[in-house]
Amino acid sequence: MCGLFGALSFDSNAISSAHAESMSARVARRGPDDKGEYFDGPVMLGHRRLSIIDLSPAGHQPMHDSSHRFSIVFNGTIYNYPELREILIGKGYRFNSHSDTEVIVNAYACWGEDCVERLHGMFAFAIWDKQQQTLFLARDRMGIKPLYYALAPSGFYFASNPQALLATGLFASAIDPVGLHHQLSLHAVIPAPRTLIKSIKKCRPAFSMKITTDGKLTERRYWTLLAKRPAEPMSAEAWNDAIHDSLMQAVKKRLTIADVPVGVLLSGGLDSSLLVALLAEAGQHDIRTFSIGFEDQPEERGNEFEFSDPVAERYATDHQKFLIPNDEVLTRLPEAVAAMAEPMFGQDAVAFYLLSEQVSKSVKVVQSGQGADEVFAGYFWYAQMAASQEPPLERFANHYVDRDHDEFCATVAAAYRGEDYTSQLIEENLNTDQADSFLDAVLRFDITTLVVDDPVKRVDNMTMAWGLEARVPFLDHQLVELAASCPPELKLKHEGKGVLKEIARGRIPDAVIDRPKGYFPMPALKYVRGDFFQFMADTLNSQRSLERGLFNRDYIDRLLAEPEQHFTRLNGSKLWHSALLEYWLQRHVDQP
Repeated sequence: MCGLFGALSFDSNAISSAHAESMSARVARRGPDDKGEYFDGPVMLGHRRLSIIDLSPAGHQPMHDSSHRFSIVFNGTIYNYPELREILIGKGYRFNSHSDTEVIVNAYACWGEDCVERLHGMFAFAIWDKQQQTLFLARDRMGIKPLYYALAPSGFYFASNPQALLATGLFASAIDPVGLHHQLSLHAVIPAPRTLIKSIKKCRPAFSMKITTDGKLTERRYWTLLAKRPAEPMSAEAWNDAIHDSLMQAVKKRLTIADVPVGVLLSGGLDSSLLVALLAEAGQHDIRTFSIGFEDQPEERGNEFEFSDPVAERYATDHQKFLIPNDEVLTRLPEAVAAMAEPMFGQDAVAFYLLSEQVSKSVKVVQSGQGADEVFAGYFWYAQMAASQEPPLERFANHYVDRDHDEFCATVAAAYRGEDYTSQLIEENLNTDQADSFLDAVLRFDITTLVVDDPVKRVDNMTMAWGLEARVPFLDHQLVELAASCPPELKLKHEGKGVLKEIARGRIPDAVIDRPKGYFPMPALKYVRGDFFQFMADTLNSQRSLERGLFNRDYIDRLLAEPEQHFTRLNGSKLWHSALLEYWLQRHVDQP
């Protein structure tokens, strides 16, 4: 798990070392253990290393194959690298390390672009072919690892975050109206290849790219998720057994492929609790678990210790709890926003940032439950969508979209109003022949698009800010393929995540299984009062905000006048959304 960056020149000039230095500084927190840069004619590859596999100097990056034709920078973990390594050795390829990085570069030497189809794990990487003078990049199927890029007349630049690209000074920071529409309508999800910044793109999940020195860029999709029933029908019990076995394999892979201890982020919900149970079932002893909580508000508890504690006790985990006072949340909020590659509305981003800080003092790798709600239909809106008789767009949007197009136009200044880009995106994804039913299409859209740029990105950014690798077994692509073929009615059972709840019965306390769906609670950012309200008001009324002119002031004034009255369909504070977006722009665009 690391930070990467690099560039390919189109004009025969070497990439500036000053650009390399500035890019390296912007991804440094992702890899605190080592750094390296490689210059070869028109190409520059750079890396910041978090040592997880092969902790020796042999794991240093950029790494080269034995022929020195291919050079690689890599961020991620390949869970089947031992098997691939043996296959490649059998084909005559030589290894100088025990790292998964060297397996990827030799796999590319052996199978070319098709190598990505053999990789099981989370990854973003770039490989320079010295002989062909081409740069090959790829991102994992579920988009767990980030990969941003930008094109200038002089060359192609890439990095683990947009800040590294902006730091070169080569790219304008103008806002993309389409990205802004998605940002404010899909609760901060801007699907690849777009970002909020018009000049910066991100590689789409399950895609690879090849760039040549004359500036030609080609893309290829190497994996597609099908949400269709299998040819042979299966009973509910057979589905439970198959999903249990697949999830167990996903958990085991993410435990054993590491040369450092692996912990669990235990939230008190079903998903992370089930991970603890399966780790114990797999024979893991001395499991390390970590939980975080915040101050209560009159309307809402600020922690879920009453649910996480019994799980820790049942499995005798080495459990650590952290209770964060509200004054620390506000004090540390600027740090959390500084760690955001893109603006994130989810309040638990701050929670994950503060939790990761503490966890990183004990372990370098954790398993986390992200993705389970999307893969197994755990959120309340899935049942609402399933019960609706409206046309597909309205059936989805009326239970999910934060702002309808008319409200979006009322939210932003006239210069940013355009077409209803979000409705177009939704219709495009729901109108697919790769799903058997409307709900299959919704879950497929969520898994392949929405989850990537909401919970997955949030966890990656906040953990990597502290040099902590988060592994997400519920997003193992083989498990996801199996779950996507499972009938939606089995997922919707028991008020959502029916299959997981039946698997969990007897493994974790009934109180955890039967509790209402919980969310990482941060009441102070939901019920906007006191110092938190003042922070948001000061941000939106600041001179920079007024000069930027992004928002319609009448709309902002209405939110500020009634800070606890304006919520999205998914119960998000519209005032928080507006303030967070403006504050992110101040931290990352005004001061790149």
